[in-house]
Amino acid sequence: MSNGDAPRRVSAVIRALNEGRHIGRLLKGLQQQTVKFDEIILVDSGSTDNTVAIAEAAGCTVVHISKNEFSFGRALNRGCAAASGDILVFASAHVYPVYDTYVEHLLSAFDHDGVAIAFGRQVGDERTKFSESRVMLQWFPAENNWDQGHPFNNNANSAVLKSLWEELRYDETLTGLEDLDFARRAIDVGHKVAYVADAPVVHVHEETWSITRNRYRREAIAYARIVEGSKMSVPRAIALAVSNIAGDYLDAAKAGRLRTNVVGIPLFRSAQFIGAWEGFRQPSHVSARLLERFYYPADSQSYDPPPAPGRKILYSEDIPIAISGEQ
Repeated sequence: MSNGDAPRRVSAVIRALNEGRHIGRLLKGLQQQTVKFDEIILVDSGSTDNTVAIAEAAGCTVVHISKNEFSFGRALNRGCAAASGDILVFASAHVYPVYDTYVEHLLSAFDHDGVAIAFGRQVGDERTKFSESRVMLQWFPAENNWDQGHPFNNNANSAVLKSLWEELRYDETLTGLEDLDFARRAIDVGHKVAYVADAPVVHVHEETWSITRNRYRREAIAYARIVEGSKMSVPRAIALAVSNIAGDYLDAAKAGRLRTNVVGIPLFRSAQFIGAWEGFRQPSHVSARLLERFYYPADSQSYDPPPAPGRKILYSEDIPIAISGEQ
């Protein structure tokens, strides 16, 4: 980084629950980066598979959080507290980097004046539901933005200055969107949020429809708390579902993928907007039993981009990445 005053240590913080199928690929991708981590912290919330064993074998420091203590914000705070880095890089346990320069590009955001939070692009692969891939294309565009001016970001692929975390910390009472709340408060005190399209990861979502609905429900509950006065009526939910289904069908037809997604598209959008509508109707205070359902649900769990000069593609050839509109 520039100016000779850049932070010297970089820590990775990963939250995980039963991610044995995915975390090995993430850790291998992190080890292959052009910028090396000084440490990798895994915050495990009660895995019963081999997640912890894989992480320990890779040299990670494992921090445990019990099931009855868990929230996304609390788990992240535990990991940040255990980390010694000046910059904290967050990754979901079921993502993996596309390029070996992913960390290098993500950290370059902090060369820009006032940037204290950076988040990178997310794309899907052949396992990604068609509608989910369109959501990613909308949320994670192809151009960098060093001061986006609003608090959207996503801790599945992001980085923050530890000094900012020490000042603000993540809200441990939210049912989701702790990243958006944190960024909102950071902007309020004069910091900038940067978006780094040049730092993509593949985000593997293999959720059932009920888990997708649950995800959007708990995020809507959190959003209603973060943004005062926000709500969603039944007509609004139906209108959004119908318009998104129509747009998905149109794009699927253009891509020659309509036949294989004719059922999946309305199922995903129905789960998305039913869940959101339910969440906006939910009281801001939720019971411990409902929180357990949010965090521990019973049934939980194209396009090949050419490498840019000097970048090595890390994904295997048999899993193409959906990184553009032509999927």
